[in-house]
Amino acid sequence: MSATATDPNLQHLTKARDQIAQGDLKNAALTLNKANRQWPQDPRVFMLGGLLAEKSGNVKGAFEALRKSVALAPDWGPGLLELALLLARQNQFKEAVETAEKVALIEPRNLQVLAGVVDIAHRAGHAEMAVRHLRRGLELVPGDVMLRRLLARDLSELGQHEESIALWTALVAENPQDPQSLIGRVQACIAAGQPAQAEQNTAALLQLAPDDVVYQYYAQLARGETPAQQPAELTRPMFDNMAEFYDLHVVRGLKYQLPKQVGDQILARHPDKKINVLDLGCGTGLLGVCLGRLDGALVGVDPSMKMIEQAARHNVYDRFHTVNLHDALRETPDALYQVIAALDVFIYAGDVSEAIPNAHRVLAPGGMMVFSFEAAPEQGPDLVLLPSGRYAHKRSHVEALCQAAGFATVEVRDTALREENRQPVNGFVVTACKAA
Repeated sequence: MSATATDPNLQHLTKARDQIAQGDLKNAALTLNKANRQWPQDPRVFMLGGLLAEKSGNVKGAFEALRKSVALAPDWGPGLLELALLLARQNQFKEAVETAEKVALIEPRNLQVLAGVVDIAHRAGHAEMAVRHLRRGLELVPGDVMLRRLLARDLSELGQHEESIALWTALVAENPQDPQSLIGRVQACIAAGQPAQAEQNTAALLQLAPDDVVYQYYAQLARGETPAQQPAELTRPMFDNMAEFYDLHVVRGLKYQLPKQVGDQILARHPDKKINVLDLGCGTGLLGVCLGRLDGALVGVDPSMKMIEQAARHNVYDRFHTVNLHDALRETPDALYQVIAALDVFIYAGDVSEAIPNAHRVLAPGGMMVFSFEAAPEQGPDLVLLPSGRYAHKRSHVEALCQAAGFATVEVRDTALREENRQPVNGFVVTACKAA
């Protein structure tokens, strides 16, 4: 007996899945209608209907269809997994995690389920959950390279540096010219505060690609040097991957309140909103949301196109530039903006010795610059690269640069920038005003 005879919907479902994958949504809907008429209570039809609705931009319809699929088959793994993935994509992480854990119990040996559960854990910022399931995956497929890489990264994030470095060391030993394993070990050593332990790995990377700016950056770190800034080639992919859930992660998860505080500060100074504002490192547009539409120009600068796409949805920015903020400042004409803001940006952009004088030049008379920084110890160097991969700045150095650039007033306030591992990250906000 053929599969089609025992499962009369199989042909329709296979066809619909292919049509959805190809973006042929109109015909996929017609195919699913045929399947539904043939078997109105088939949970697979509603599961695929949910995928179709999401692809069509109908998130509400996607949830309705997937919840119907789960109601019809509460213990069917694929339906539960697709619901969990949709919840995660919509930043509904609590239910996503609960649903993912249920699927993992139902289908503990299904590697496709495992991959989905780990993806949900990563989206939810739940590294402990990811590690638990990755260890389970390695029991199913011992030695799997991809699972070991993911496990090593998550262990590093959790501060379990010794095991992370050991995993990367073994991966490098197995394939000494694998760039992913080499760079993974480099990053793990840096996170552990042991960059010198990665010097051999950075040398191997530069042999593979001598002109790679990311490899050059890591080689500097391994030699004990502090690069002036992180290359955009390093930060751009990170923020591209975070763009969809960045707001929820930093505002709710890390209690990031700087955009609201600085937005209120700007509006208190300019209640009529007749200003041009340059938002350096605008990200997903958190400052723009707090400012609203201006009677002037709000210009966002960010190297990540995915972040800019999120910022554009707020419909408050007049234009964007997808460039490095140092280049943006350097190339901006004189006296163009009343306000320049750079919030949680120089933790990646590093050295401000040119940025601050350029900001002074770009500001109109009476203009205001508001920059935030993580705090470096006063007894140490002016610029410090922390094991987290972020830069910290010495307060006295930043103040001196502002005064040397010609700012008429310079105010500094200490603040908790955000949280990390439920602990406040200490920093300071500089407000410098140009003479009128």
